[in-house]
Amino acid sequence: MSSVKQFQVTFDCAEPERVARFWCEVLGYVVPPPPEGFTTWGDFDRSLPPERQGAAFVCSDPSGVGPRLYFQRVPEGKVVKNRVHLDVRVGTGLVGEERLATLEAECARLVALGAVCERVLLADDENESCIVMQDIEGNEFCLD
Repeated sequence: MSSVKQFQVTFDCAEPERVARFWCEVLGYVVPPPPEGFTTWGDFDRSLPPERQGAAFVCSDPSGVGPRLYFQRVPEGKVVKNRVHLDVRVGTGLVGEERLATLEAECARLVALGAVCERVLLADDENESCIVMQDIEGNEFCLD
């Protein structure tokens, strides 16, 4: 039996630090301390060659349980729907109106941060409600 592997989730984006800070707010993640010898990430960034400045940023779960998120600058913009997306689990264990109210409250908080609400999927015979959203660069994710 093989062991469980750690992994990180990588986002292609235009503005890595901006998108990383958005996801810190969404998930309660933090920006880790800068590399040794640097007081701030800005100091570290300015030490890089000009073409690498602002090219990447990271955030992580302060408890160490969730995956690290890595944001890398790419030249092309987003064109099609993500083939993989995050489900932000804010309604776990809730059903019906209580679940929907919780999802809608989180949706409103994230819209205030720049996210976009795409559509609300109401509960049916098989699934509970969820909300499909986009982050500040158009990457789809769900409030579940």
